[in-house]
Amino acid sequence: MSSTEFAGPEVTPLRLREVTIPNRVWMSPMAQYAAGTDGKPTDWHLVHYGARAVGGVGLVMVESNAVGPLHRTTSADLGIWNEDQAAAHRRLTSFIAERGAVPAIQLLAAGRKGSHQVPWEGEGQNSPVSVADGGWELIAPSATPFGDLSVPREASQADIDEVVEAFVQAARMAHLAGYEVVEIHAAHGYILHQFLSPLANRRTDEYGGSLQNRMRLPLRVVRAVREAFPAEKPVFVRVTATDWAEGGITIDEAATFAKELAAVGIDLLDVTSGVLTRDLAARPPQQDGVNVGFANTLKKASGLAVAPVGQIGDLSLAGKVLAEGQADAVLMGRALLRDPYLALRNRSSDPAAWPTQYHRAL
Repeated sequence: MSSTEFAGPEVTPLRLREVTIPNRVWMSPMAQYAAGTDGKPTDWHLVHYGARAVGGVGLVMVESNAVGPLHRTTSADLGIWNEDQAAAHRRLTSFIAERGAVPAIQLLAAGRKGSHQVPWEGEGQNSPVSVADGGWELIAPSATPFGDLSVPREASQADIDEVVEAFVQAARMAHLAGYEVVEIHAAHGYILHQFLSPLANRRTDEYGGSLQNRMRLPLRVVRAVREAFPAEKPVFVRVTATDWAEGGITIDEAATFAKELAAVGIDLLDVTSGVLTRDLAARPPQQDGVNVGFANTLKKASGLAVAPVGQIGDLSLAGKVLAEGQADAVLMGRALLRDPYLALRNRSSDPAAWPTQYHRAL
């Protein structure tokens, strides 16, 4: 593909509220497990995210940040629950913005998928860390564990209220840190997804049973974050389109949830699927752009902007998705781990897209 061919919807700005994102190729949040025990970003994060901002993506979504110390997945997670952490994040947001990209951050509460080892130790996400070994107690909608991780405690009303307040505090700290966008993680088997899915939520109170009840906590969180985050800045939600498992969330349920999110004032859906359980049969299929069709369905159902993530590995596929109007942006993950400058690969004849320090290579 020539640079002329690339100069299409991929490089068209997208305005959401008062934030203009310079192009439609964005970096997906991908955990690095490189924070200290204080949850603050390190030099690794500055170089990692800074390189992708230099590399031309329109928006850099910083990996999932825990909204509280008991909401982490591992002890090496980033966090955004206090002012010291927010101040440390300013190194990232300042550099990303200086390079012309929009700094964004994903907010996470792990629920039953918490207190485990980092991926490269033991069995990674299926290696529990007990309280005695420095882990922490887990909460979930029901006392059903994820794989071999610790059995969670069924969340009480006080626990549920604390989750909402933790997201609110994290959103305020994200603004203080200089982030222009926050994304609420309501997918991939974390606590908000756990409440949404009947496979993980077996409650019989007002937070379980019907879809309206299962949506109650996620919608409480979304409303509270939208109110706490500045009105001129967008709020995204990462949603699951399907659990890929019988008895789980379906695309029809996801569409209903998307409509509710639109009514709350959410600005964009980050569309993914699966990863609720460790059942290999419930994994998303290996298929290019596996969530693109789902994103298009949710876009039509809700009227919201959408950005699919998952198995979008090259610019040609990204360009096709955007040119056909199936999405408003694309989130790229592993491809950007392999190549920080992927978004600039077909723009060698456009010096304005490249840092001046690199012009001698054009």
